[in-house]
Amino acid sequence: MQAPLSKRIWDTIAAPFDGWLMLFLAGIFVMSMLVLFSASNQSWHKIDNKLIYTVMALAIMWVMANARPQTVMNFAPPLYAAGVLMLVGVELFGITVNGSTRWLNLGIVRIQPSEIMKTALPMMVAWYFQKYESTLNWRHYLFAVLLIVIPGVLVLKQPDLGTATLIMGAGFFVLFFAGLSWKIIIGGLVAFLASLPVVWNLMHDYQRRRVLTLIDPMQDPLGDGYHIIQSMIAIGSGGPWGKGWLNGSQTHLDYIPERTTDFIFAVYSEEFGLAGNLLLLALYLGVISRGMLITARAQTLYGRLLAGAITLSFFVYVFVNMGMVAGILPVVGVPLPFMSYGGTATVSLAVALGMLMSIGNTKR
Repeated sequence: MQAPLSKRIWDTIAAPFDGWLMLFLAGIFVMSMLVLFSASNQSWHKIDNKLIYTVMALAIMWVMANARPQTVMNFAPPLYAAGVLMLVGVELFGITVNGSTRWLNLGIVRIQPSEIMKTALPMMVAWYFQKYESTLNWRHYLFAVLLIVIPGVLVLKQPDLGTATLIMGAGFFVLFFAGLSWKIIIGGLVAFLASLPVVWNLMHDYQRRRVLTLIDPMQDPLGDGYHIIQSMIAIGSGGPWGKGWLNGSQTHLDYIPERTTDFIFAVYSEEFGLAGNLLLLALYLGVISRGMLITARAQTLYGRLLAGAITLSFFVYVFVNMGMVAGILPVVGVPLPFMSYGGTATVSLAVALGMLMSIGNTKR
């Protein structure tokens, strides 16, 4: 007997999605809607936009989860090349907004090429290692480093330290899962620490101020230290159980800057407290754990490298945002995955998780 039409449609829609990942993401989505409603001063307009972004993200995630990893892999070189060319275009004739040149006007649409590179870079490096899987040697690792550094430097010149960190971090994770020696990793870390004085001299003034503000926010409490101080007050005042939904004083007195985007975790912490934070961390840990399980079960080298890079990049998103809001990392423009308000970040994360599900759906 044939199944009802509604059940067949539902099975077709649900088939490519990973059940556990969707369960954890659904929990994060519910929390994000609650905290966004409060952070936006009960604005239904932002809630409507968030729903639209989410539907778009789910549609894109479904398309990516349905695609075979081998098919997606073939798009890696042209996507990477297009991304690098657009980054060069940004450097030559990009649009400057708030002191940073990150946008490129293509006539009918304005895009941010660095967002494309968050996905294109790990795809390209994973494709490169897959191509030379049987003959890998130190030259291939060296060339892979070059593939990572080129877009990273171009993004740093915009300047956009947060995005450059995420892009190069994703590339490094591919190197890590490709079997890069621990001796080289530790040697690279030592070399980086030794080069910090040089890096300090090359940093922009606003980047230096952010580092100094991280060390002592009270040196400029009404300027560069304002973000950190207000977010730390909000997190601390939440206590173990929080002040309750819609009852955050720092939030509704407009003391928390960017409270619907980069600093939404401060709003959440104030209203839901330590208990809410532990629940949110458990959901993020669930996503990361499931991603690592998919990585371990991947059939091909490309699938293993890309799945591992996507999973650890997701971890970096969470760690950097929460660390920034809590005052243990410098202030950078990194949103909290699926919690922060915004369409570009939501869609780019949906593309990445869709590819992760596609890798998980590939049968042995």
